[in-house]
Amino acid sequence: MPYALPLSPVPAVPVEGSAAVFPVRRILCVGRNYAAHRREMGGDDRDPPFFFAKPADAVVPPGQDPAYPQATGNLHHEIELVVAIGKGGRDIAVADALSHIFGYAVGVDLTRRDLQAAARDKGQPWDSAKGFDESAPISSIRRWEGPPPQGRIALSVNGQTRQDATVADMLWNVPEIVAEASKLWALAPGDLIYTGTPEGVGALVRGDRVDGEVEGVGQLAFTVR
Repeated sequence: MPYALPLSPVPAVPVEGSAAVFPVRRILCVGRNYAAHRREMGGDDRDPPFFFAKPADAVVPPGQDPAYPQATGNLHHEIELVVAIGKGGRDIAVADALSHIFGYAVGVDLTRRDLQAAARDKGQPWDSAKGFDESAPISSIRRWEGPPPQGRIALSVNGQTRQDATVADMLWNVPEIVAEASKLWALAPGDLIYTGTPEGVGALVRGDRVDGEVEGVGQLAFTVR
């Protein structure tokens, strides 16, 4: 049957070394998954992981620059390892989780920190703070088999390092995150999971150059316009 309105293109992310692209179905994000960042934001260690979401069209593919969003005076960067799901499922066992992964990418969770703080103080959802337009810059996806990345994760702004840690510092590792997410949603091919950020988050302004890296996965660069 015909649609009443024209469809928007499906958001997609390039796959490294391939002409194919990864169609984005949805974006799930893990909050406070590094101990130092959890303390930085005022939380306890090793609480159960919690998730929030961004719309699929929040992705900013490599080579594009995100705009400074409206309705904020305090935009923050959060560098993250991103898991790309290639095989879906519910209630996935931790031991089976890696078989559901297509690959990994480098992502930045852009956050309207002032709106997040106001929502947290009122016990309100974070949607406007996290799920706004162009809030999920991402690198190309690197296909991957075997143990997940464990190396350095870092971000600099205008050449100055702000975040510098290792993926191995995550409180909840990749298989645990996939398993926990699958208890709450039926995961499907095209899902992206941003796995949390280390300490050192900070503000961005228009014109800032952001460079991020996850060792073995790739690099991400953009300028806030």
